[in-house]
Amino acid sequence: MSEILVLGGGYAGMMAAIRAARLTRKTGGKVTLVNASPTFTERLRLHQTAAGQPLAPRSLAESLAGTGVRLEIGRVTALDPARGQVRLADPDGGERVLGYDKLVYALGAVTDTSVPGVDDHAYTYDDHESAVRLSRRLDDLTRGTVVVAGGGLTGVESAAELAETRPHLRVVLVTRGRPGSMMGESARAYLDAGLERLGVEVRSGAAVTKVLPDGVELEGGELIHSDATLWTTGIKGLSIATESGLAVDAQGRIVVDSALRSVSHPDVYAVGDAAAITQKFGVMHGTCQGGIPAGLHAAGSLAATLQGKEPAAFRFGYVHQPTSLGRRDAVIQFTHQDDTPRRWYLTGRAAIRYKEVLCASSFPTFKLLKRGLVPVWMFRLTGI
Repeated sequence: MSEILVLGGGYAGMMAAIRAARLTRKTGGKVTLVNASPTFTERLRLHQTAAGQPLAPRSLAESLAGTGVRLEIGRVTALDPARGQVRLADPDGGERVLGYDKLVYALGAVTDTSVPGVDDHAYTYDDHESAVRLSRRLDDLTRGTVVVAGGGLTGVESAAELAETRPHLRVVLVTRGRPGSMMGESARAYLDAGLERLGVEVRSGAAVTKVLPDGVELEGGELIHSDATLWTTGIKGLSIATESGLAVDAQGRIVVDSALRSVSHPDVYAVGDAAAITQKFGVMHGTCQGGIPAGLHAAGSLAATLQGKEPAAFRFGYVHQPTSLGRRDAVIQFTHQDDTPRRWYLTGRAAIRYKEVLCASSFPTFKLLKRGLVPVWMFRLTGI
């Protein structure tokens, strides 16, 4: 019997756990999923949580029922790949150690807080509770300013959602480049118009050099008052991977081979935001779009290895850059495999429906996958 441990119950981890259990059932695989919370965090909707929109809790246990995957609730505090052990902190304050033969590392990433003051004075989206804390802070404000730092898709969606849901607050989006700079010119123009319509003040070409208790400082010394600052400028891998001795890149992500195995410890597979996965166009950036097929592929690689077979190489290409602009508008930029923009994009109602289908698809997919009704070839739409 092989003990298979999956760390992290996000999009990639859930896909890996469910598929690994199914593929290794006949060969004696025993799959355990470890997650800090008993509920699934819909990271694609954290900007809605921050805006104060109620979302129904999603139980991991219910999603895993009937799969044969055992769920363990605990926060991973240390990993020892030499011994094949993981240390957990239990919700009640205790500690314990779990052993494994094969491990899938899907703990994701955390916000890069290297800019002075971010740790002490800014809000992030590192987990569901982080978004809830921001929402509670905004509930206390009858007026005031919210600064969103970062003009990527997370920053844009957050600024738009906050401006629409809390129109009594001034929302300022501060970004070194243009908001949605990865999009094509037409889609980006639509995005700019959407932010303007919602009343978001955009400060392009400005970098925050320091976060203060009541504001942010820009390059050149300019100060912008802020009653709440949301930091979305970048991510990095958890320190657990580096401290464990796994080979990592400059961002702390686990470096993997073509089968998604750690290049330094081949019994460890890494997926999602936690992994540095190289494709023909370069190293993938973390998105749900890439995490789901990576989770599926890692499970297949692991199962093949246990059967004495050579696992296939992972192949991925981007398809789109979906961006909501509040609840009543969106823009979807379609892309080449290397994530550069194509000519085509969607806007308005069609884009809203497209984005909502993507956000709502995870749990129906979990249900189908555990019944063997979602063949991996379907995920070629996202590049496997």
